[in-house]
Amino acid sequence: MAAPKAPLLDASGKKSKDVTLEESIFGTDVKPHLVHETVRAEFAARRQGSKSVKTRGEVAGGRAKPWRQKGTGRARQGTTRAVQWTGGGVAFQPRTSFDVKVNRKERRAAFRSALSDHVAAGTLVLLGSSGWDAPSTRAAVDLLGDRDAPVIIVTGEDEVEIQKSFRNLERVVVTVPGELEVSQVVWARTLVVTENALPFVEGRAS
Repeated sequence: MAAPKAPLLDASGKKSKDVTLEESIFGTDVKPHLVHETVRAEFAARRQGSKSVKTRGEVAGGRAKPWRQKGTGRARQGTTRAVQWTGGGVAFQPRTSFDVKVNRKERRAAFRSALSDHVAAGTLVLLGSSGWDAPSTRAAVDLLGDRDAPVIIVTGEDEVEIQKSFRNLERVVVTVPGELEVSQVVWARTLVVTENALPFVEGRAS
């Protein structure tokens, strides 16, 4: 099987060469079930889970029995905090945690699968860091050309000129390796990674 490769584009959008990629990261078997679970976990982590009600231990009052145990003819009651009382606690609270458990090994395997899928489809592009002396949205538009959107641009932390060039384009998301999620890689129809960012992306996946 041939080693995975991706085209390296210069600032003008022309291919300068093909870069051989790390096969253990960009040439692995795609595991859809791991990708699915990881995307679910990332979406679930974004949910606030801010619904809240008070349990019987949190509502006010109820320090003493409302009446004595026997002799009143009424049902025995221990506290006005009980769920059957108006103003009492709530028995079945709404769900406040939506966490989906995905361990580190599975998450990295899902990341490798998503990257490998882009390489296999020919939608992973590397971008040379030279030639971006000043931000240029026009240059960014010309570089992307007719590539399918949405597009994810992964840059190094200090590649400000490239970030500014792409960040105002429609259906283009600019991020850095430390914030790149599997769901973003799956969502993107085109994945663009700068030369400087590539080692950090590989570090996230290894």
